[in-house]
Amino acid sequence: MKYALYLGCTIQSEQYALEASVREVFPKLGLELQDMSNTSCCGFPALSSISRNAWIYLSARNLAVAEEMKLPVLPLCNGCHLSFIETKNALAEDLDLKRDIDEKLARENLSYSGDVEIIHILEVLHDKIGPEKIKTLVKKPLNGLKIAAHPGCHAIRPSGIQLVDDSENPTKLDSLITAIGAETFDYPEKIDCCGSQLAVASGRSTLKIAGEKLKKVTRYGFDGMTTTCPFCFKMYDGRQRAIIGTFKDPTLSLPIFYYTQLLGLSMGIDPNKLGLMMNQSPVDEIIKRIME
Repeated sequence: MKYALYLGCTIQSEQYALEASVREVFPKLGLELQDMSNTSCCGFPALSSISRNAWIYLSARNLAVAEEMKLPVLPLCNGCHLSFIETKNALAEDLDLKRDIDEKLARENLSYSGDVEIIHILEVLHDKIGPEKIKTLVKKPLNGLKIAAHPGCHAIRPSGIQLVDDSENPTKLDSLITAIGAETFDYPEKIDCCGSQLAVASGRSTLKIAGEKLKKVTRYGFDGMTTTCPFCFKMYDGRQRAIIGTFKDPTLSLPIFYYTQLLGLSMGIDPNKLGLMMNQSPVDEIIKRIME
């Protein structure tokens, strides 16, 4: 299985560890990643709220690059994935918009037909590879660890377009967690937002939203939390110290992982190759527990 790898902005500029873990794990699953060249930002979230046409154009040109490669496009970001899905939907429904975008793409000798497949990392791991196959590759199961699933908003909402998982009861990430030997369970705040999209308007509100979820997850007795969204990862991992400072509550300290980091650990991959030395949340004890 081959995929055109779309890294987007956040992973390339701030979340290098997430890319490292995917590049390390995917080949061991029999998946081939081909880098996309001549890509740009997908336009989400800033541009989508300023100029709809500019946002659609940016997303469409990335999809056009993937079409040239004749491969499904795999974004590693929930926001980029949703941006591509919404763009594909908009261009299929609005022929005037499609003509306008076609004219702009033609200036770069690009074209967009709408045939490109857009696939989410959860769909690759859960639907294409499958939890049963993943179980056979586990060398160091995460026995005794309770890991909370955080699917993130843009993987499951809005529910009217192409769904990655059930919008009210997402379970794919849970299945992938149990496949590597960890325990997980449903909790009321599972599909709550991390608050990252409020960061520009109100940074303090963002920290409070994320902190409320961290408070619940720690109270439920989870040893850590995992997600497949770099925005959510940034909030819970990169901003965790700020959250603890805002709440003045050191008990909110919780290890946060991008799912492929946990998967890689369960496969016995060196933590440094998974970028875990760049995680800012307290992951060392869990790494030691898994790898010893």
